[in-house]
Amino acid sequence: MGQVDGFRKYDRTLPDKETVETRVQHFNEFVKEGTTTLLEQQSARCMDCGIPFCHSACPLGNLIPDFNEAVYREDWKKAYEFLIATNNFPEFTGRICPAPCEGSCVLGINSDAVAIEYIEKSIIEMAFNSGWVKPKIPEQETGKNVAIIGSGPTGLACADQLRFMGHAITIYERADRAGGLLRYGIPDFKLGKQILDRRLSLMKKAEIKFQTSTNIGIDIDPAILIKNNDAVVLCGGSTVARDLNIEGRSYKGIHLAMDFLTGINKQVAGDSLITIDCKDKNILVIGGGDTGSDCIGTSNRLGAKSVTQIELLSKPPAVRSADNPWPNWPMVLRTSSSHEEGTEREWCISTKRFLSADGINLSGVEIVKVRWEKEATGRYQMQEIPQSSRIIKCDLVFLAIGFIHPLLDGQFSALDIQLDQRKNIKTADYQTSVSKLFAAGDMRIGQSIVVRAIDEGRKVAEKVHHFLCNKKDAINREKPFGLL
Repeated sequence: MGQVDGFRKYDRTLPDKETVETRVQHFNEFVKEGTTTLLEQQSARCMDCGIPFCHSACPLGNLIPDFNEAVYREDWKKAYEFLIATNNFPEFTGRICPAPCEGSCVLGINSDAVAIEYIEKSIIEMAFNSGWVKPKIPEQETGKNVAIIGSGPTGLACADQLRFMGHAITIYERADRAGGLLRYGIPDFKLGKQILDRRLSLMKKAEIKFQTSTNIGIDIDPAILIKNNDAVVLCGGSTVARDLNIEGRSYKGIHLAMDFLTGINKQVAGDSLITIDCKDKNILVIGGGDTGSDCIGTSNRLGAKSVTQIELLSKPPAVRSADNPWPNWPMVLRTSSSHEEGTEREWCISTKRFLSADGINLSGVEIVKVRWEKEATGRYQMQEIPQSSRIIKCDLVFLAIGFIHPLLDGQFSALDIQLDQRKNIKTADYQTSVSKLFAAGDMRIGQSIVVRAIDEGRKVAEKVHHFLCNKKDAINREKPFGLL
């Protein structure tokens, strides 16, 4: 423990951001760089508690007290080594992870949690600036070939691990650029694509091959791919979006959120294409999660006249409720940077039908207020509030209400892959019902967060490595995968 009274001496403090007026004029990252003094103070707040619940809350099991201690002592190289021992891509999680570790921080019981995400991001940026981050070149080759389908965080983590173990890796991506959700789902103002490209460049130097614009099942026969490789790993996302099939859904101006975000991300990347025009439009975002928040920030940068966000569920409390004790994930109201930039937010709102003044283009949405009543079984039942319906006038609607399962049609639907009740791929130890075929990430567990996706990639890589080497424990335990 670096400073015994650090958690009492220093308040939680994060770096400044550009003003709202400035940052909505561009799509670049807008969080300013913090000082070394600020980082040392924030790391000093870590209590090095006897049972660090942050470990268990983090799907990767990051060594958080260890790298906090190293930062406090200004041993940045050691902090970097602790960080990459468990996390392949801290530059991603340090920017877009919801930080479950902070939700379980012991200090958070009666104070503000340690700024773990900020410290994590600072460590990896220091490592890149210092030239410590190198391609992960394996010590020896195994002669085994592995095909990975999908270049999102799960696929990249799986590839990173397996390549370091000595296997030859080819990643197949149906989009024109690698990165999956990181490339086309996350706006640049949250994750600048130069950060992603920096990591992809290192992976290419480690001789990981990327084959983009390749849709398995259309461009390549899945059976042939399995035959020509020693293992194939499905790491695609849960890409079938939940829709809202109510009256008026066919009117022009109603879009799935990911279609909107993908188009704008491509436009920001320099692609010449027609995207959704938000300038001087009244925008309605249906869905209160991170994707909805990204639609808000993107709409404001595109010059929207107004942005309103509605959510079916109740408004979360400002602080933990009695039935949501620490160290569980705090179900509290969260205000993102996009919310700060301008939006109206409403909760307990159900969408009844879409309206059109001319029978073609969207002109409004009929909504109704609801309440959630707890039944004897403990489950909550939604009830519409009588005479509470009204019309919201809007020009565009973005549906950000989640994803239901992965897309297998046209990819591996011809194979006898068993699915679970939610239409995710069913696995046993990450192996599917098809020989040599593995699955991980959203395709296996459903829609989740980036840190869990990376964890899935690491875990499936371990299983594939054991399968290829036919060993019960083929991992070199003396050298963690992340360290060189």
